[in-house]
Amino acid sequence: MKIGQNSVVELCYELEVDGEIVDRTTKERPLDYIHGTGSLLPKFESGVEGLEAGARFSFTLTPEEGYGEVDPDRIIDLPKQAFEVNGVVQESLLVPGATIPMLNGRGGVVHGKILEVAEDSVKMDLNSPMAGKTLNFSGEILTVREATEKELQEGLHGEYVHSCCGGHGDGHCGGHGDGEGCCGGHGDGEGHECCGGHGHDHGEGHGCCGGHGEGHCHKDE
Repeated sequence: MKIGQNSVVELCYELEVDGEIVDRTTKERPLDYIHGTGSLLPKFESGVEGLEAGARFSFTLTPEEGYGEVDPDRIIDLPKQAFEVNGVVQESLLVPGATIPMLNGRGGVVHGKILEVAEDSVKMDLNSPMAGKTLNFSGEILTVREATEKELQEGLHGEYVHSCCGGHGDGHCGGHGDGEGCCGGHGDGEGHECCGGHGHDHGEGHGCCGGHGEGHCHKDE
């Protein structure tokens, strides 16, 4: 059968960015998803729609079709209190270049890269690592079948039932990270807080969220 609305698709792919392979899945550990439910980048789904098992694909997504351009407004300074867990600032996490999952006031997870660490604040880049990048995908469709009613209601792996963060995370195309963990913080207003801790209201602030993996075809929430 051909890939269409509510098809369960298994595929393997490679993602090339700036001449380097930055992500891949294999036949042994493929990407699987329900087509047309909004979990993957729309242009990625368009690139494989209508294909059958055994078909190979290759296409390119512009930054606008992928994760957009780099937004300078998403480079922000946060107070160190935003990185508290049980009242203790997690200094071991605050390393320039490190990426930390952040829980925002709407319960979504946003991955932030640490740019600078000062005495009382941390400069974070909340843009997707793929922002401003041209994405070159290639791969093969492995299997295609119709989703069951249970899968449509609960998610292919029960993610609609078991994820207390909501959404599909902000991986990119693979989605094979450890994103099934719950984000249990309690925020105030638009404050953002450490996952599992108790948030403080920092306006548009964010807080660390604990280890959530990411792959490379899921769209950002």
